[in-house]
Amino acid sequence: MTGPIPTVFLDASTAEPLLPEARQAWLAAQDSGWGDPLRLHRAGRLAAQALDRARELVAEAVGARPDEVVFTGPGPQTAAAAIDGLALGRRRIGRTMITSAIEHSAVLAATETAGEAVRVGVDHAGRIDLDAWAAAVSRPGVAAAVLQVANHEVGTLQPYAEAAAACRAAEVPLIVDATAALGRIDLTRAGPWSIMIGSAAAFGGPASVGFMIIRRGVRWRAPYPVDDYQDGRWPGPPDVPAIVAAVTALQTWLDQPEPGVRQHALIDRLRAEVAARISDVEVVGDPIRRVPHLLTFSVLYVDGETLTLELDRAGIAVASGSACSASAETPSHVLAAMGALTHGNVRIGLTRSSTEADVDRLLDALPPIVDQVRARLGAP
Repeated sequence: MTGPIPTVFLDASTAEPLLPEARQAWLAAQDSGWGDPLRLHRAGRLAAQALDRARELVAEAVGARPDEVVFTGPGPQTAAAAIDGLALGRRRIGRTMITSAIEHSAVLAATETAGEAVRVGVDHAGRIDLDAWAAAVSRPGVAAAVLQVANHEVGTLQPYAEAAAACRAAEVPLIVDATAALGRIDLTRAGPWSIMIGSAAAFGGPASVGFMIIRRGVRWRAPYPVDDYQDGRWPGPPDVPAIVAAVTALQTWLDQPEPGVRQHALIDRLRAEVAARISDVEVVGDPIRRVPHLLTFSVLYVDGETLTLELDRAGIAVASGSACSASAETPSHVLAAMGALTHGNVRIGLTRSSTEADVDRLLDALPPIVDQVRARLGAP
């Protein structure tokens, strides 16, 4: 690998770098929380206490009960477990799974495997039509519905509380995917959801830790062999130090929201100045109802892979293509569903430490790079 290592990292749309607070908590828990939480000796009791405290903190963050919190694995595994578990628990009701058209690819794949997948379209901002959503979940034979709190590529917030109310009226359990929003917005009043899922990587925790909060009374059944851990809802002894680190990262965001406020202002600035400095640019997503750290824009007459490589050479790391794919050449199904340009897109994910100087550097580097790429391609 040649070239400079990027010194400005603006690709936190998939994962936030591990927070220093989380790293310190992980190291401390290696000394005191490494035991088996089912054992009665001191090491086991310390691990069990750490696990109980972690459940309490997650439950408080989302307005749930501690005994409803399950610590799981990476995001795609968690999504599949939530969907497959509801499909199994409600197999006598039906096999239809309702989602928006812009859910994460892991969610779309899991719903297609679990039964008949029905996707509700979105508008140009990436928001579902509530009437269409209510009609879809009211169909006969619906096993479950899945909806993001916020989109992982463009940041648009869905009307998740209203969508949850529509599901409650139709007696359909709703899985809310809070991955892009957990720790960044208040989720204690997110409506009558049935299961909430998230990933610690999204807010600076270990990528190995996920969350699945299952409301009491929900007809979810484990779709895999289980054991005595976590009340038979996720197999194997939990990695308590990693869980402690994950919850510490979440608590850091909740206790210190100032970086989120700064991120919101920086994205506002990027939305305005990218369009002002570069011709033929489409900035997508809702400018107001959004999470604070995400932005996607598409540049006409160029391809996203070239832009990301040129920015990388300039020491700036951004993303392109679909957030669900490692390939920048893979068109984004999110942008396609929104009716936006699917090529030449750049996706920004601000980190907790992103600064005004980082944004200045991107805004100074991007216009000449776009001009050079367009000139090489003979674009107007």
